[in-house]
Amino acid sequence: MNTKKIKERSIESLLFVCAASSIFVTLSIVIILSFESYGFFKEVPLFEFLTGTEWTPLFENPKFGILPLIAGTLLTTCTALMVALPLGLLAAIYLSEYAPHKLRETIKPVLELLAAVPTVVYGYFALLFLTPILQEFIIELSGFNALSPGIIIGVMIIPYVSSVSEDAMRAVPMHIREGSYAMGATKLQTSLKVIIPAAFSGIAAAFLIGISRAVGETMVVAIAAGMMPNFTINPFEPVQTLTAYIVQVSLGDVPHGSLEYKTIFAAGVTLFLMTLIFNIIGFWLRKRIREAY
Repeated sequence: MNTKKIKERSIESLLFVCAASSIFVTLSIVIILSFESYGFFKEVPLFEFLTGTEWTPLFENPKFGILPLIAGTLLTTCTALMVALPLGLLAAIYLSEYAPHKLRETIKPVLELLAAVPTVVYGYFALLFLTPILQEFIIELSGFNALSPGIIIGVMIIPYVSSVSEDAMRAVPMHIREGSYAMGATKLQTSLKVIIPAAFSGIAAAFLIGISRAVGETMVVAIAAGMMPNFTINPFEPVQTLTAYIVQVSLGDVPHGSLEYKTIFAAGVTLFLMTLIFNIIGFWLRKRIREAY
């Protein structure tokens, strides 16, 4: 075997190990979560866990209904997506179709700097700056609420949405744009009716990244949302998310191996399944759009 083949085999083996390691890590996470949460569900009925509206596992009379944490997670996530998805997509359209080359090369790195700001800073910014401003306009807004951290999380994930969406739109071949212009379409019509459908696979991936980032955000909601597991859809009230609860228990004095400690693995399984569902929905949407076009 000559040197060239040895190098190719070595590179192939290295790439295989890299690919296999990601699968190994994912399987390890699933196995650990399943094993640890199994001990929890041996003592807490699954029906009570999925349908209960009270979550007080650390109280004297514990309740194990996960719905308040799911509601808090979805409330802050939906608020964030209402900010990030339209603004991120509009920014991507501008950068891809309208901005001059020099301006795009300046704006895009500056926009991506938002992703480099520590989430703790975002959390205190939401609590100490944005919340007091919102209280001037919304009298019933609590000092801890879902609205303020939701907006800040939305701002935080704009770079993920805009950057990936812009890359997908820039990858659309130029002859598709030229064909649209030749038919008499304006630049806006071309962007909305031609470029976005052609790049929808990449845009959907950007949206999924944004959703996953919003669902998994921890410090912003732990600082500014209130750490109170309320079963509510009112963004003006304090809430607690799945990630914030995991942080609360992990940093507390809960004995390792106790039922209270195992609740973090049950919450982790719930969070994992939520993320999986979002990815399945995104895959289905991408498939439908590809079939339509």
